Amino acid sequence: MAAVLQYPHPVSPGPGEVLEIAPGILWTRIPLPFRLDHVNVYLIEDDGGWAVVDTGIADDRTREVWRSLLSGPLAGKRLTRLIVTHFHPDHIGLAGWLCEEYGLALLTSQTTYLGCINISLSPGALEAKPYRDFYLTHGMSDETASLVSTQGHNYLRMVSPLPLTFTRLVAGDVLSLGGRKFDVLSGDGHAPEQIMLYCADDNIFLAADQVLAKITPNVSVWAIEPEGDPLGLYLRSLKAIERSVSPGALVLPGHQLPFRGLHLRCREIAAHHEERCALVLDACRNQPRSVADIVPVMFTRKLDPHQMSFAFSEAHAHVNRMLKQGELVWAESKGDVRQFIAADS
Repeated sequence: MAAVLQYPHPVSPGPGEVLEIAPGILWTRIPLPFRLDHVNVYLIEDDGGWAVVDTGIADDRTREVWRSLLSGPLAGKRLTRLIVTHFHPDHIGLAGWLCEEYGLALLTSQTTYLGCINISLSPGALEAKPYRDFYLTHGMSDETASLVSTQGHNYLRMVSPLPLTFTRLVAGDVLSLGGRKFDVLSGDGHAPEQIMLYCADDNIFLAADQVLAKITPNVSVWAIEPEGDPLGLYLRSLKAIERSVSPGALVLPGHQLPFRGLHLRCREIAAHHEERCALVLDACRNQPRSVADIVPVMFTRKLDPHQMSFAFSEAHAHVNRMLKQGELVWAESKGDVRQFIAADS
């Protein structure tokens, strides 16, 4: 089914380059020091300059990329404002620096702004004992829990201090950028109240990380909300996107290539999560399991602490969803470790 997706630009912009992906919309890529090695940034023509959508992480390399863009292909044009889609550091990391350096207003959701302050800009926020105990309670070894709760969260700290004020974007708003009007949508599951923009007149959809062409966005349970159901929220958001956005829209995602075939891709991702839940159910049919037991069922390759943090949290999202749906039930704990089993066992 994936072959039905269409890629209007099979080649992405190189470092310090921009491509016009649609009239009045530029696409550039900012490098990341991870397995997923880039984030897409878009610039939308806006009152004699460019409105920026997302930033890259806060490090010297990213600052230099921005300086080279502004002295090269963007030279002579001012930046007008900054729109941040969600609080993950590859999207909000340099927001504070860009706003201060270039006098920009920050536009984002309230959850994004406060979530960034609470998690990324609060030293040691995720290293507190209750959060580390959360991993232990769900079967992670003491050594791995120590690594994940320290090294595994380094990524979350790659954020410059935010401006002291921001302009709130809320689903249902209409945002005017230059001559275009964008409906403000928000999605959940990957990040709470993630902002997306849809220009119905031109059929252009800035999807952030909610829908990606070839990979599935991470959907995670975090220690701060241990009983949450982010996977349920994510699947609900996919259905809302299908109701709100044309199937033929040009999709400008936060990673990988722009594409067409939005509704198809939403259904592919939903089917992928159904398959993952089936794997979990099979693994739990004959014996109780912990979340840590489920990680190698869903992720078969070797994981570093950064990857383990996301893998464990995504496995937990599937478990919580299935507990809520009644497909799994809690079993007798194994010592201090919580376990669950298939309801039909």
